[in-house]
Amino acid sequence: MSLRRRFALLATLLGFLLSALSAAAIAFVAEDYEYVIATEILQGQAEDYGLRIANGLPASLPRTQRLSGYTIDARNLPAGYASFPLGVHEDPRRHDIHVGVFDTAAGRLVFTVDLGDIEAMERHLRMFVAAMITLGTLLAGWLGWLFSGIALKPARALAEGVEALPAEPRATHLADGVSDDELGRLARAIDAYQARLLDADAREQAFLADASHELRTPLTVIQGVTDVLLDDPPDRHADVVRLQRLERGVREMRQLLEAMLSAARRTPLQAEAVAAHALLAEAAGIALAGKPGIAAIIAASGDLQLPRREALLLVSGLARRLVQPHVAGELHLRLEPDRLVLQVIDAGSDASTTTSIRAAKADVGTGSALLDRLAVRLGWRVVFDTNTQVALLFG
Repeated sequence: MSLRRRFALLATLLGFLLSALSAAAIAFVAEDYEYVIATEILQGQAEDYGLRIANGLPASLPRTQRLSGYTIDARNLPAGYASFPLGVHEDPRRHDIHVGVFDTAAGRLVFTVDLGDIEAMERHLRMFVAAMITLGTLLAGWLGWLFSGIALKPARALAEGVEALPAEPRATHLADGVSDDELGRLARAIDAYQARLLDADAREQAFLADASHELRTPLTVIQGVTDVLLDDPPDRHADVVRLQRLERGVREMRQLLEAMLSAARRTPLQAEAVAAHALLAEAAGIALAGKPGIAAIIAASGDLQLPRREALLLVSGLARRLVQPHVAGELHLRLEPDRLVLQVIDAGSDASTTTSIRAAKADVGTGSALLDRLAVRLGWRVVFDTNTQVALLFG
């Protein structure tokens, strides 16, 4: 149950309770009022007639439609009244008749009064009370729903502010826009949590910066030693092959390191106008290093608006993964209006592998976790067709 529904339910229960208590108070007052009237009428009549009879004054007990008087030994005294104790009582057979039994100077007298009009009023009052309970409960529920919606507006605004937060950590000041109460405490807790996330992200970025520097140094050393050894190759062909494999591994490690650091950075990407042919030529050169048997065929013109460094890392990384199992053939890079198609064709064979990257934020699947993260950062996705061919599309 939502918080607003809970508030409305509590308000409904409170309205029912207050209405019921008010109804009980009204019913009690009405009943007490009826008893007070009956007592005053009957006791006044009993005292008046008792004094007249005791003083020998002419007096006859009343016999009207509303009021009647009897001596305790009168033959016409209704059955059962003689056994009533002193005081005012309600006739159990007729609730509109009240019976008063009094000891006076003239002896015990019994008076009855018909309060049927008051009983009718009480019946109308009970109907009114029932309607008051029903309407009061409904009104309380409606007002509870209305007022809870107003009271929860700051909570909804706070929730919308939290939902609008970006995925990366950011300092927030949500507590500035809410009152200094429980809601303000919640907002301050969120602000403090965001601050801790920001500190943790800063430490992570500092670690990545240190790691990139420390990792580049040994890779540069290995790359330099490999280049020197290849400049003066050994006599054995097997050793040359091993050195070339080592060089390709170092180059790939460097590219993966750059992709990892680029994907992990929190700074916003800056798009710029990049010559499409030059970008694809550079990516092909990186991917085909150590692959002299594969030629690059580029079909692209015009400029592209994209982050150059990250796009170069992704395209070259995907192209390198495509050409790995091939020793000869052609790498085709073809720019279309909504996509970039990468295709490797073996020499003397129709078999090919195609990759495509499309602008989207899901369904990435480059085969490399680092390239996948980089594709997500660029807002691209990699799609494989049903023939195990991969296409590289972007918007």
